[in-house]
Amino acid sequence: MEKNRISTKFLVVTALIAAVYVVMTLAIAPLSFGFIQMRISEVLVLLAFIDRRYVPGLILGCFIANLFSPFGMMDVFFGTACTVAALWGITHSKTLFGASLWPVFCNAFIGVELYLLGECPLIFGMVTVAIGEFLAVSCVGYALFRQIMKNPGLMARLKFA
Repeated sequence: MEKNRISTKFLVVTALIAAVYVVMTLAIAPLSFGFIQMRISEVLVLLAFIDRRYVPGLILGCFIANLFSPFGMMDVFFGTACTVAALWGITHSKTLFGASLWPVFCNAFIGVELYLLGECPLIFGMVTVAIGEFLAVSCVGYALFRQIMKNPGLMARLKFA
């Protein structure tokens, strides 16, 4: 049997993570988009710190959620690219807190998108998006995942076999 075959479990988990990300984003949609935003769904990106095989589901979830953005296709591509960059950093981080900072820095560049669309001043957009990411990922996400990582049984379930 091929070692590189994609398993049914991987496909199901990828679809589930993508769906949860989309639902969490759209459930608070006014707060998920714009120059003052806080995507609670971004907490999920820390799953990639536990196992990088969560990355495809997180990227797909971000892509689908951004299809509903009031900023159109620019947000689909630019916002998803920022998430891809953050996920790369998360999967290469040595500490959970270090991993939690990648979305803050990478998604701050969404302020450039907001500026180009004429929505807000560049620095203001970058700072407000970064603050929202910091609150969601580096505060809430970090605290949550710190507790998760202390639970060996839960960690075993979260890692792909």
